[in-house]
Amino acid sequence: MKLLHLALAGALFLGAAITNAVAADDDFLTIQLKDGPVVIQLMPEVAPKHVAQIKELAKAGEYDNVAFHRVIDGFMAQTGDVEFGDMENGFNARRAGTGGSKLPDIPAEFSKTPFERGTVGMARSQNPNSANSQFFIMFDQGPFLNGKYTVVGKVVSGMEAVDKIKRGEGGNGEVSDPDRMIKVTVGKN
Repeated sequence: MKLLHLALAGALFLGAAITNAVAADDDFLTIQLKDGPVVIQLMPEVAPKHVAQIKELAKAGEYDNVAFHRVIDGFMAQTGDVEFGDMENGFNARRAGTGGSKLPDIPAEFSKTPFERGTVGMARSQNPNSANSQFFIMFDQGPFLNGKYTVVGKVVSGMEAVDKIKRGEGGNGEVSDPDRMIKVTVGKN
């Protein structure tokens, strides 16, 4: 019986160590919004190339002050256009959503991870291998996106701040005078 308890305790310890290893501090992204911080647990085991690019852009400050240029109630809030979406350095409402970063586009890393409330996915053009810097946060489920867009993470705290992001108007969700990501950092800050 003692051996069973020791084996169980060892398994629990090992499980906790694996969980902590998977969820290292640099596997989180913190986005400061006007209504508070949003913490996203990134999923490098699901989309390693996309997660690496997001981290690189965040560490370089590229996401700071970038607008939520497309926000559709009941669907998602899209941001991350570092080329045309910077609210302090020449936000271009007409072109927001069409730009990326100076880094190369990333080949698709589709998975079986479903699009649910709080899921973070990469935006792209019709070309599945065109994701670059833009991403979106789901307000609700989006099963029609499953296996067609790359999942990079999930909101683990601050979804109430995401829910307060200013919505767009019309079918495409373009936002006039949009909310922005004030500061984006790697880690749970």
